[in-house]
Amino acid sequence: MLSTVVDLLSCPVCRASLELADRTLWCPAGHSFDLARQGYVTLLGGAGSNFRSDTADMLAARTRFLDSGFFDPILSAVSRQCPPAATILDVGAGTGHYLAAAVDACGGRGVGLDLSKTAARQVSRLSDSIGAVVADGWQPFPIADEVIDVALSIFSPRNVSEFARVLRPGGTLVVVSPTPRHLGELVAQVGMIGVDKDKTERIGNSMTGHFVRTERTLVEYQIDLGHSDIADVVLMGPSAFHLTKAQVDAKLAALPDPMTVTASVTVGAYQTGLQTDS
Repeated sequence: MLSTVVDLLSCPVCRASLELADRTLWCPAGHSFDLARQGYVTLLGGAGSNFRSDTADMLAARTRFLDSGFFDPILSAVSRQCPPAATILDVGAGTGHYLAAAVDACGGRGVGLDLSKTAARQVSRLSDSIGAVVADGWQPFPIADEVIDVALSIFSPRNVSEFARVLRPGGTLVVVSPTPRHLGELVAQVGMIGVDKDKTERIGNSMTGHFVRTERTLVEYQIDLGHSDIADVVLMGPSAFHLTKAQVDAKLAALPDPMTVTASVTVGAYQTGLQTDS
C-alpha cells in the first residue's frame, strides 16, 4: 500500500516531500500525482532515458519462472542482507519477487520502482507493506534523502549516485549480477545474450567514490529445466528483445528435455559512510 511508504517519497518536479489525500499525492508547491486504480503512482520527471521497460510477456515469463522456485537460493541470499524492520528500495523491481521476499524476511517495508506500469500493478498487489511507483531509474529517484536502509539492484542497471543519496549513512546496496557462467549452457544453444567477462570489474569501478564493498558471495548451482522453463528464463530478460517465442521453441526442439543448466550470480553488499584504506 502506498500509504505505508508515502513518507519515503519525494516530488519528481521539485524534490519536496509528499502527502497523500483523497488518492492523490501532493507536495507543498502544488504538484499533484493521482494514484492509479490498482494503487500505484506514477512519479516521472525530467526528459526520461532510452532504457526499455519490461513488457507484459516478459513479466509473465518471469513470474512463472520465479514462482517455480528455480532462483530461490538467490532470493534467500538477498534477504539475508536485510536487517530486522528494514526500509527497502528495489529499483527495477519487475515482478517484485526479490522485494517481497526481503520485506517478508525482515518484517520491514518496501518501495518498488519500475518504468513499467505492468510491473507497478504487480508490485502493488504484493503486500500491505510495499508501495509501487512508476519511475525512471536513470533519473533522480522520487525518494527522499537518506531514508532507505537497504537498496536492491537485481539484474538491473545501477544509478549509483542516486542509490548513495537515498541510503542512510551505513546503509547497504545489494547488487545481484550474473557471472559469465550464468545460464551459459543456453547462450550458444538458444542464442541468449551472454554476460561480459569484465562485468564484475565494471560494477566495482562504478561504485568508487560512493560505496565500499563489504561482502561478495558467489551463488552457483545446477538446475534441471524443462523446455517451457527454458523458454521462460530466456524470454523473461533482455534476450526477449532479440528473440521471439517461436524462435526459442524451434531451437529447443533439438535440446534434451529436461536440460541441466547453471545458475551463477554474485551477490555483492556495498555500504555508504565507510572510509577506504589510504
